[in-house]
Amino acid sequence: MHLIKKSLLLLLFIPLLCATTGAQSSKLPHVQLPTFKKDSFNILQFGAKADGITLNTKSINDAINSCNAKGGGVVVIPAGFWLTGPIELKSNVNLHLQKNALLQFSKDFDQYHLIEGNWEGVPQMRNQSPISATNATNIAITGFGIIDGNGDAWRMVKKDKLNETQWKKLVASGGVLSDDKKTWFPSEKSLKGSKLSNPGVIAIGKTSEYYNEIKDFLRPNLLVLTLCKKVLLEDVTFQNSPAWNLHPLMCKDLTVRHVYVKNPFYAQNGDGIDVESCKNVLIENSTFDVGDDGICIKSGRDEAGRMRGMPTINLLVRNCTVYHAHGGFVIGSEMSGGAKNLYVENCTFIGTDVGLRFKTTRGRGGIVENVYINNIVMKDIAAEAILFDMYYSAQDPVPLAGEKREAPIVQMLPVTEATPQFRNFYVSDITCDGAEKAVFIRGLPEMHIQNINLQNLVIKSKHGIEMSEATDVSFKNVQLVIENTNPVADILNSSNVVFDKLIYPYRADLLFRIGGERTSNISLAHTNPGLAKQISQFEFGAKGSDLKMNADDH
Repeated sequence: MHLIKKSLLLLLFIPLLCATTGAQSSKLPHVQLPTFKKDSFNILQFGAKADGITLNTKSINDAINSCNAKGGGVVVIPAGFWLTGPIELKSNVNLHLQKNALLQFSKDFDQYHLIEGNWEGVPQMRNQSPISATNATNIAITGFGIIDGNGDAWRMVKKDKLNETQWKKLVASGGVLSDDKKTWFPSEKSLKGSKLSNPGVIAIGKTSEYYNEIKDFLRPNLLVLTLCKKVLLEDVTFQNSPAWNLHPLMCKDLTVRHVYVKNPFYAQNGDGIDVESCKNVLIENSTFDVGDDGICIKSGRDEAGRMRGMPTINLLVRNCTVYHAHGGFVIGSEMSGGAKNLYVENCTFIGTDVGLRFKTTRGRGGIVENVYINNIVMKDIAAEAILFDMYYSAQDPVPLAGEKREAPIVQMLPVTEATPQFRNFYVSDITCDGAEKAVFIRGLPEMHIQNINLQNLVIKSKHGIEMSEATDVSFKNVQLVIENTNPVADILNSSNVVFDKLIYPYRADLLFRIGGERTSNISLAHTNPGLAKQISQFEFGAKGSDLKMNADDH
């Protein structure tokens, strides 16, 4: 039947991308799509009413359960306004929203039971997600309707993210303010939870009374799929999530295509999709406009993630657009189980805080490797076009007005299982019109970011390249159209860094500022250093011999 004909297509082998970056020619395993019986189960047959008042939780779940019990098929949500509480998907069920169907989740928190869930990679007590599935096989959410999580009822909001009129309207709507009057909370329970350290963590001594006193703070993700296989999300709009929007966790064979994921720009933790510890994933032809990271790859946090030991592996993102978000394509910061064999191509980021954002911190552990990215277009990026940072501190990428941030204290620490690693990134064919900084790379003294290959970049930004604690970094055919040329590239305690055909503004103030006694072997080729007023400046123990230039380039 036409409702599910797309679901019957098989995705053939996905070609390995980015051959121009030096990746070896091979193929990823194919991503299996679910298939469904033609039988349909209309929720009207189970007593559902589209009046925007009737709570249809039982009717929708009864339809899903009946469909599952009879071997599967399509649960149809017709056009109309359908108010509901939490929905649980079951194996062999395709939840299909017809055009002009609005599935609206209730803002009555009592509809959502406290359950043992997962938050930012750690087992925690959370409110039950509006839509969830656990250990389900062959499931889908398809169609052309809208799923709305009523997230505004759950979320705290920072005053600095609203204008004066919006802030006054929000405060007048009810809720309570933080002690400093800079954050609005929807309830006293929500405010109380914000004052506690790790309030949702499951621990001995915490009673049901304890969790109930902060229940409103334990916001659910809109869609959580745990340990599911053969999953399809197609064509639907997912919006207004209490926390993360789409959260596939430990799933295999996941396809996300033609979806629209939407959250207000001020949505705290309002990520688009967080793919955590999943295998064989395709995300394509989708649009994200959210309050936090757009397309994000994770694999658990700290010791819990390392004990799980499930990397996100074999993922392809292509032909996606990300508007407002903290990052367009993001890895981390919860990447303690690792991530590898990730491919991103033909995407557009417009107005994101960061374009390509790779973040971690000490304590995470985990290895992120074999990441291939090409053909990315960016415009109006608020901070860095490309960022690698091993000092992530759970802050927004762009400081709010008046916010002061201090640089982290740099010290050499022992390498342990909690030391994270970034290595083997191949990034090519990037065009960016407008950013604060072109490229930022910051590793750890004890664990450098390694083998970063950047090729065919054209970036227009205020500042150029800043790099510290990195090894084996290659910039090939890179054009920087930058305002601040003092310096074009700032390099600290890094080694084996190659600039091959670097194009920069004529009469730049300083081409290279090179610092650190652990810096060595910085080379420049097929570039005219004489276009700069000053070629190099050495400080903090760096020596002139650390920079090598081809004789033909002088």
